[in-house]
Amino acid sequence: MRQVFQEQLHEVQERLVEIAGDATQIMKHASDAFNNSNVVLADQAIASAELVNEKALALDELVIRILAKQSPVARDLRILVSALRISASLERMAALAGHIAQIARYRYPGSAIPEALKGTFAEMGALDYELGKKVVKLLGNTDVDLARSIQAEDARVDELHRHVFDTVLDDNWKENAMFTVDVTLASRYHERFADHVVDISAKVSYLTTGEWNDVE
Repeated sequence: MRQVFQEQLHEVQERLVEIAGDATQIMKHASDAFNNSNVVLADQAIASAELVNEKALALDELVIRILAKQSPVARDLRILVSALRISASLERMAALAGHIAQIARYRYPGSAIPEALKGTFAEMGALDYELGKKVVKLLGNTDVDLARSIQAEDARVDELHRHVFDTVLDDNWKENAMFTVDVTLASRYHERFADHVVDISAKVSYLTTGEWNDVE
């Protein structure tokens, strides 16, 4: 019975890694679509985000079945409860990336980004993608040092997010309302994507060390 339970836990982990990989690739496509007005990548990202929602739901159902049948306690229980919360974060990451792709889709064949912010969004998208790849690695092989490095790297995404808001609120900002709305929303979606990565890393750290550190 214990062997069956361990196999089920391994399946949960594998599914989390798969969904994390999907969400990361969606961000890559969404960022490229947003920065380069690529409607093909935008459509791919939007469709893939819907599939992630289905995968996350299936994972949640698996975890609930395990909880009902195995009645885990202590660390095993924490792992499964954390898996439900991590699944929710991964699903949200995919949805946020999908929202970025939708902005690109709506503005095609035009651009959703004025020239002044193209570099900012290129960097923000690249950082989100790298953070996503790190969380895939983290979920596959828990590493406290990697979790901590993820939490530190989120700071740059926050800086870029603030820069976008400072730019649109500056008196020198002369772009139209469409650009203002698009870049404000897109910046928030990028920032929230990174926040969910940090949240996942904090949960993994807790499972590994037993110590909970709130992440700002």
